[in-house]
Amino acid sequence: MNNIFTNIRHFFANMFRKEDNEPWLGYYSKEDRTIQFTRKNIYEYLVDSVKKSDMDFIALNYFGTKINYTDFFKYVNLTARALKKFGVVEGDIVSICMPNMPEAIYVFYACNKIGAVADMIHPLSSPDQLKFYLSESESKLLFLVDFDYDKMSEVIEASSVQNTVLISPKESMPAALTLGYTITRDLKTKRPSKHDENYYKWKEFLRFGLDYKEPIKSGMKCNDLALILHSGGTTGSPKGIMISNYQFNAEMMQDCVNVYDVRPGDKILTILPIFHGFGLCVCVHTPLCLRVETILMPEFEMGRFVSIMKHDKPNVMLGVPTMWEAMMSSPKFKNIDLSQFKYLISGGDSLPVAMEVKFNDFLHQHGCHINVMKGYGMTESVAATCYTFPGTNELGSIGIPMVGNTYKICDIETGKELPLGVEGEICVNGPTLMMGYLHNEKETNKVLKRDKNGRVWLHTGDIGYISPNGCVYYTQRLKRMIVVSGFNVYPSQIEEVVASHPDVKACTVIGIPHKYKMHVPKVFIVLREDCEKSEIRVRHEIKQICKQKLSVYSQPKEYEFRTSLPKTLMNKIDYKKLEAEQKLKEE
Repeated sequence: MNNIFTNIRHFFANMFRKEDNEPWLGYYSKEDRTIQFTRKNIYEYLVDSVKKSDMDFIALNYFGTKINYTDFFKYVNLTARALKKFGVVEGDIVSICMPNMPEAIYVFYACNKIGAVADMIHPLSSPDQLKFYLSESESKLLFLVDFDYDKMSEVIEASSVQNTVLISPKESMPAALTLGYTITRDLKTKRPSKHDENYYKWKEFLRFGLDYKEPIKSGMKCNDLALILHSGGTTGSPKGIMISNYQFNAEMMQDCVNVYDVRPGDKILTILPIFHGFGLCVCVHTPLCLRVETILMPEFEMGRFVSIMKHDKPNVMLGVPTMWEAMMSSPKFKNIDLSQFKYLISGGDSLPVAMEVKFNDFLHQHGCHINVMKGYGMTESVAATCYTFPGTNELGSIGIPMVGNTYKICDIETGKELPLGVEGEICVNGPTLMMGYLHNEKETNKVLKRDKNGRVWLHTGDIGYISPNGCVYYTQRLKRMIVVSGFNVYPSQIEEVVASHPDVKACTVIGIPHKYKMHVPKVFIVLREDCEKSEIRVRHEIKQICKQKLSVYSQPKEYEFRTSLPKTLMNKIDYKKLEAEQKLKEE
């Protein structure tokens, strides 16, 4: 049925094809292409999206605790009043360092309701990272998951933070799970002295809201700063990314165009973290505006994950390649039915073609009637700027620019725009591009560049090309390119070939120094647990595949087998750490 609908949609869409140099426009209807992005702030748009007849729909599902929209807005409003009682005013920055918990979402929307700025911080950040974030934002109020207190207390005391609200993951759990969590984890959690007046528990904080009786009026406009996200950008150094109400809502409205088959009452499994634009906007704000039940997972745990698949049966899920690998490798998934899925979307990292094929086969074997979709974007653009939907989901492609976005491919050296089919740096123009980096105009100007026509382009630092039919193909990060004897070698191409070996679970490639060639590729490999072959035999077989599929200068010079590979906080393979380890070996 979906395919019939898609074909009709594309037939009429092609009647409105614009220009040959933007062929992706043919995939969108006239209505889609003339979309008007809202001028409301984030909270206002959510309130207006939920009709009175929808208030009984489930907004959040947290370990089985189901919170409908009536209670959801009640908690947001109470949180907003508590913030006001604490003296938070328009323009103040409030830091939220929490996993996917209802309380974190209440605080996010409450900040927007009163005109404050939400600073979203990874709860697994190091003390030095938190110190940098708090110093940069000059935040005076911090919401912190309680198990981080012991690690972060010294940093908090030395920062500008005046009050900290500590929140336990058990706060919204059902009674039975609360008891279990208390015994296994809560009793081991270190907390501040009861006499320390700078720390509050969640319920203590909410009581302040009961005492605030003044009407809440916010003058926050669509172009005002709404939230701060954090990323290393194209250089790797930490940066605060400023996102306005308009940019955040525009991403949500683009998402809604692409998941046109989602209906109120459907369910989404939200595993991607809310301190990232992909998790906060695409996996929380978008489904809440669509009246979709948002099932929150604070961390990926296979037993809980399988239980949700069996009992909650989500219709939508977004994840990263490491999650798909975990699903395919787990014996717990042997008899799991996945036929209820309308959309499975991969983002956060490139999805190798070999894994895409394997995962699609896995889905079909488990009753799923769709293939995995792919998204591509950066935190500097809130989340995705490119997305696949039926009709554009070509193998290996990342889809087409989302409605309202324009892509161009530029020469890496000259910045000149290149024709379709020619590889270069991916550049994006659209309504979701960040306001800039917080207190860092120099770095902002390196990635946001205005052309002669006044259009601002985000220079992603990623390499790719656009096919004649409008589909975009991502090749590699610009910074990861290895020059071997003057030839450009892209690690992702080698990784894709190595990953095609059936016994390879994970791999990554870095460049290492060479006396004559300057640099050569080195591949790190993790074998599947059920592999019965020796490393020597697997290495020989991979070499034969590489000889067959890669040019001479792209052949890996060294192979190193490991039991695991280091991961970043976003659960991507941390190739930079491997590069640093390699450098130490060479010194």
